[in-house]
Amino acid sequence: MINKPQILAVGGATASGKSALALELARRLDGEIVSCDSMQIYRGMDIGTAKPTSDEMAGIPHHMIDVCDPEVNYSAADYAAGAAAAIGDIVGRGKIPIICGGTGMYLDALLRPTSFSESSGISDLSDSLRSALQEFADTNGNEALHARLREVDPDSAEVIHPNNVKRVIRALEIYLKTGKTKTQTDRESLIGESPYDCTVVTLDYNDREILYQRINRRVDLMIDGGLVEEVKRLYDNGKLPECSTAAQAIGYKEMLFFVKGDVTLEFATELIKKNTRNYAKRQITWFKRYDGIRVVPDKGGILHSVSELADEVIAKLNENNK
Repeated sequence: MINKPQILAVGGATASGKSALALELARRLDGEIVSCDSMQIYRGMDIGTAKPTSDEMAGIPHHMIDVCDPEVNYSAADYAAGAAAAIGDIVGRGKIPIICGGTGMYLDALLRPTSFSESSGISDLSDSLRSALQEFADTNGNEALHARLREVDPDSAEVIHPNNVKRVIRALEIYLKTGKTKTQTDRESLIGESPYDCTVVTLDYNDREILYQRINRRVDLMIDGGLVEEVKRLYDNGKLPECSTAAQAIGYKEMLFFVKGDVTLEFATELIKKNTRNYAKRQITWFKRYDGIRVVPDKGGILHSVSELADEVIAKLNENNK
């Protein structure tokens, strides 16, 4: 039997404390961190993605951050290839790779080989349905078509730009013909076994209001830290074209409304908070699919420290390895 590389993944909702826990585990386990965030890969998108600063990295090497410019549409397959190379390098130097981030689609692509093709294994979709969806977009606009996708498959809508009409139509076709979302069919199309021996650590909160308060506070800190200026700089320099995937990132798409003078700063800020909370709900649902170690920061109304959470994770890892 071939021994698979042992890796650790820390996942969960945004603002749940993933980065702090992953960093503490990296310190204790002699590990290096591989980001699993679909927006931290973009250069210049720092504040709105909560990208760790060099001080926050505390000397622990981080990979898969600042991989490409925002105008590049980066896919889950691109991420899987880049992260696999980083993991190989880390393992080759005798370190432990610790995957950290909340983009479940990226983690799936890394842990289980998949085609991630536009067909999603569905080959008999009718031309008439495709033509009807195209006609709907022509008549009502790309955003209206995209809104239909968001209603039935918000995870796919999160990563497909409204102007990428071909992909939006394809995702809607799959749902309308099969009753399954593209996200679901992508999961079901996973082939082969994982090349890694991975333990997934999921952060979850008993009291969701605590998580939502953390999200709201993070957004306020982003605004105070210069998110408006960051978005304006990227937009003015042509680094955030509205047709790009990066422009759809939560925090950026809402702030673009303000930068262009369409809404007030207060409205944009509240919209970021609302959209982030909704995204967190979807992340929680996604990560519940993983077996592994579930860590609950709030127990009995008391928030545990990062050190205590790391103690819990390492104790369970040792127990599992017996």
